[in-house]
Amino acid sequence: MVTLSHAPSPVPSLAPDRTLNTLLDETVAAVPDSPAIDFLGKRLTYADLGPLVDRAARGFQDLGVRKGTRVGLCLPNTPVHVICYYAVLKAGGIVVNFNPLYAPRELKTQIEDSGTTLMVTLDLRQIYPKVAALLDDTCLERLVVCSMSNLLPSMKGLLFSVLKRSEMASVPDDLRHVPFERLIANDGRVRAVPLDPAQDLAVLQYTGGTTGTPKGAMLTHAALVANTEQLFSWMPNAQPGRERILTVLPLFHVFGMTVAMNLGIRLGAELILLPRFELKQVIKTIARKGATLFPGVPTIYTAINGALAGGGADLSSLKVCISGGAPLPGEVRARFESLTGCRLVEGYGLSETAPVATCNPLDREPRSGSIGIPVPGTTVEIRDPDHPERLLGVGEKGEVCVRGPQVMTGYWNRPEDTARVFVDGALRTGDIGYYDGDGYYFLVDRIKDVILCGGYNVYPRVIEEALYQHPDISEAVVIGVPDDYRGQAPKAFVTLRDGAGDVDPAALREFLTEHLSRIEMPKAIEIRDSLPKTMVGKLSKKELVEEEARLAAAVESRSA
Repeated sequence: MVTLSHAPSPVPSLAPDRTLNTLLDETVAAVPDSPAIDFLGKRLTYADLGPLVDRAARGFQDLGVRKGTRVGLCLPNTPVHVICYYAVLKAGGIVVNFNPLYAPRELKTQIEDSGTTLMVTLDLRQIYPKVAALLDDTCLERLVVCSMSNLLPSMKGLLFSVLKRSEMASVPDDLRHVPFERLIANDGRVRAVPLDPAQDLAVLQYTGGTTGTPKGAMLTHAALVANTEQLFSWMPNAQPGRERILTVLPLFHVFGMTVAMNLGIRLGAELILLPRFELKQVIKTIARKGATLFPGVPTIYTAINGALAGGGADLSSLKVCISGGAPLPGEVRARFESLTGCRLVEGYGLSETAPVATCNPLDREPRSGSIGIPVPGTTVEIRDPDHPERLLGVGEKGEVCVRGPQVMTGYWNRPEDTARVFVDGALRTGDIGYYDGDGYYFLVDRIKDVILCGGYNVYPRVIEEALYQHPDISEAVVIGVPDDYRGQAPKAFVTLRDGAGDVDPAALREFLTEHLSRIEMPKAIEIRDSLPKTMVGKLSKKELVEEEARLAAAVESRSA
């Protein structure tokens, strides 16, 4: 067990006595004239943003939002997401983040589990109809609907309403639908709501559901303020009121919510919002807008590396990029830093930790392959997965467990799941890892992803890291597949870089002989044009596992 505080600057109280929305109030008072949001060219200062949040908060209260009311945000990255997020909190409500790409069944499950009665969404045909249909089929009672064309600069908004009419949904004018413009049509005098930051929830953040039914991680105001302050302390060279954060990570995801939006507000930074990841647009936006901070996932940095290989783009404005959500291959990090001159460091966390638990320090060279050291006030323990009451020492592999002020209070309405995920008060992450003599932590793999080969534990991440050493590999995913002799065996799926040479599975296996043991050698290597990804763009194994299961079932059926 190791507790380290290598933060390069003093940390404010990690048991904060203020609510999350006060971060915005403090920034509005400190840097009112600084840019707050840039959405496709439409800009707001903090002096603009503050009153909009107050008016939306009063509007929510007039709609019946009280302490503890769950309000859903089903939105892509837009100014209305930022406004309504802080407005719901100021009104005393609890934000429930929804992925707007979810299927109706997934939306329904989360609405009913959370008890969401009010939802904010857009008048886009891709989103609105599936949300509106749930007004008659769930506890959802009303929708606040924002017009997409109103969010854009005047000329772009006009063109959108004319040229993109087929993408806009028809919204009824009835009591169950409240236009955003009507929500904010008031004097902004918010009725004070007494809240206990340590006890009262700010956000219900639903887990991805890759290991079962999604669960709502209960994040208090104190937990989210603490994680924001932990990150703020990690960046002593950031200049409040002068940073620009490229925000392409979805704000409905815990990574984008904290590392982009909440940290950005704490810094008084300008949030450059992009509704989706489009490689050319991202590169162009960084260069044109002068983005200085850019949190992302490894696949984003991999894509940028490929695009910059031929030169032509100036990304020198970037100062710091924090990678999370998936392992960051050392080769990807080194190449990105050489192409941009920007520091790229890997961090680690999950929805249940708001999300950041560890990160590589910015004031020294990152430890290769490491997820870094605990952020201030955080204790990371390695415990025996089979006997979790037993703590392990330096170099011993076990389950990563986390204690800290940013850890959730539990899962919404799931006391049994909550009890299972804590051991002696520490959160069990489900990840296998270890720490070295200097207190740096390393992930080996997810417990559920470990491949059992003839009595040996084989870790997909080790094989993936070896594949990334090959100069022609762009992306790599390894899963376990059935094997008659060993029970399970690893299988690799890869994509190749543009302009890759004559590469085939046999050549890749030959390359891997110098990097892997015989037991780790993939049973098969499949080269594909693309690999499945999650909503935040990280590589996903779930679809590949399901595909292999279908293939195995088909083979068994034919042989029966």
